[in-house]
Amino acid sequence: MGRKRDKRGNNRDERASFIVDMFREFPDNKFSLKHLAAASGGADRDGRTMTFAIVRQLIEDGFVEEVARSKYRLSRSAMPRFRGVVSTASPGVLYVSVEELESDVYVARRNAIGALEGDTVELVVARRTRDGELEGTIVSVIERSTRPYVGTAELTTNSIFVTPDSRRLGCDIYLPRKKYHKVESGDKVLVRVVDWPEGERLPHGELVDILGKAGDNDTEMHAILAEFNLPYRFERDVINAANHIDEGITKEEIERRRDMRSRTTFTIDPADAKDFDDALSLYKLSEGLWEVGVHIADVTHYVTPGSVVDNEAVERATSVYLVDRTIPMLPERLSNELCSLRPHENKLCFSAVFTINENLDIIDEWFGRTVIHSDRRFTYEEAQTVIESGEGDFREEILTLNRLAQGLRKERFKHGAIAFERDEVRFRLDEKGKPIGVYTKIQKEANMLIEEFMLLANRRVAEYCAYRMVNGRKVARPMVFRVHDEPSEDKLERFREFALRFGHYFKAQKGRAVAKEMNKLLDTINGRPEHNAITTLAVRSMAKAVYTTDNIGHYGLAFPYYTHFTSPIRRYPDMMVHRLLASYLSGAKSADKAHLEQLAVHSTEREIIASDAERASIKYKMAEFMKDRIGEEFEGVVSGLTDWGVYVELDDTHVEGMAFLRDIDDNDYYRFDEARYEVVGRSSGIRLTLGSRVRVRVKSVDLNRRTLDFKLLL
Repeated sequence: MGRKRDKRGNNRDERASFIVDMFREFPDNKFSLKHLAAASGGADRDGRTMTFAIVRQLIEDGFVEEVARSKYRLSRSAMPRFRGVVSTASPGVLYVSVEELESDVYVARRNAIGALEGDTVELVVARRTRDGELEGTIVSVIERSTRPYVGTAELTTNSIFVTPDSRRLGCDIYLPRKKYHKVESGDKVLVRVVDWPEGERLPHGELVDILGKAGDNDTEMHAILAEFNLPYRFERDVINAANHIDEGITKEEIERRRDMRSRTTFTIDPADAKDFDDALSLYKLSEGLWEVGVHIADVTHYVTPGSVVDNEAVERATSVYLVDRTIPMLPERLSNELCSLRPHENKLCFSAVFTINENLDIIDEWFGRTVIHSDRRFTYEEAQTVIESGEGDFREEILTLNRLAQGLRKERFKHGAIAFERDEVRFRLDEKGKPIGVYTKIQKEANMLIEEFMLLANRRVAEYCAYRMVNGRKVARPMVFRVHDEPSEDKLERFREFALRFGHYFKAQKGRAVAKEMNKLLDTINGRPEHNAITTLAVRSMAKAVYTTDNIGHYGLAFPYYTHFTSPIRRYPDMMVHRLLASYLSGAKSADKAHLEQLAVHSTEREIIASDAERASIKYKMAEFMKDRIGEEFEGVVSGLTDWGVYVELDDTHVEGMAFLRDIDDNDYYRFDEARYEVVGRSSGIRLTLGSRVRVRVKSVDLNRRTLDFKLLL
């Protein structure tokens, strides 16, 4: 029953104190009078009489309640109450994060009184389960979350019922039809829960927006953005503010800058890009000595701190890249016009200019504001053609930059950078946004060319801003870094066990040896069936890169200092770095570190949300692509395992779906062996693990859930 009790006795006050302690220590237990009497000093007639009198007084005081005949429990009102936020929710259960408690509190849905994810609630912690988990009961919803739900509307005579796309809620949301007469059946809508009246089967909501008809491409993309609480348009005041920014480049402004319009300059971007935020220039200083300019759009020249446009950029923090569209961080007048480094136009830049020899030594470097004039806009494909053929516009410049970039890349891996290169799924879309083909993006030398010089600029800017020299010693100054921690030993151990199942021995345990061994393994598996599975788990075994003012270096790139400087059109941290660099170049005092850290944390959070939305759009297009292929059979590999089924990634397209174990119709029983991480057939002995080759039939597609179900053919 717990700790040894030393308060037992016949004294009424001692006995009462002991009984109170029992109820407090075990708030969810139901005690009988006999139990209470015996535990507090004796179960004889006098003891039971005294115990009954004590319990009766505790009931009158509201401390104890009778829950069954002669069964008593600590009153809910007497339990310590906590305030917390519902962190995760599903149809059957939710968890509440409470700052004062060591872990989240489990709440069964029956004890949630209609609380939903994001709600601020008051709860009592009733007990601790056998596995140590805190379990509680919500007593009130203090504040409803404003986060909306995306769903499809169905109309009846007097009501609108919205079925959410997400499974988290587990029920429809009710809207009064007379209030929202513009809503039609089949509309994809955005609704917010405002109340869940006691005794009502469904929560009551309010309409936020009508997104369009379910199944329409624009509607579904807006629905994804709304689901992740991402904006899908700019408010009028932001657009107006952007439209009133002066686009003129005065003679005085040019004179304040380094004029690099005479240097051969060009951009290399995806074919469908509209915003060009970086350009490269090349100038031969002497034999074997080159001036390489990395020119970045000078967004902060046009966007001032605290302005309407800047405040919007802070909130968004990043552009969002869905399958068929970009949701820019900045209004299009800035991202696609004023700031974009379009060819044959004078453009303002913030540049990093390096003097480099053929040995890749950086002889000199210069940072500052410039004016450039791009001579040519290349697509990656066009630049790659020049690299492969040795012919085309600016062939000498492109070939020289590529040679230097390949050298920088080789040096980077020599010093311990990790070569994570996974296949990226891309879609060919028709004019209505429907996928008509799937292909994988292959990174070629033209991509690497741009990547290496952007990495160089980011690294050297981070090093310059990280500290200043005072009397021969380094003094740190506030800076926004992009950091990447070392992998944890637990994750590495799981990865080591996983790689071993494919016959690959990963022996490194910590330090830079991990990177060396990882590159060796990734090179070995290149082109093999297990390539994607091992690479995916390798990435998951690594820490996540984040923005912060506390530098720990970038493990994956093997850089002691690293930041983001090269994409201010699409990332707010890059704008922060531009302002910091400008400030430190001018000799201004250090920035407010606490404020920078706040913005860095926010930017990381928004980056994660944007990535989730991007993945959701890919899953939707995968499901849409396979909708017309129900009943067809495909080859693939097992990419994940669960108690209920296996995930299968199809060859060529990399489309992924779930094959349920219950659907295998060979009269065998299949179970998931978690220790060996494999699915095993009890009679047949068939074993499925990550990378196992299988054949599947497309069983069903759910566009709202963005899920794809397969049937395993064994």
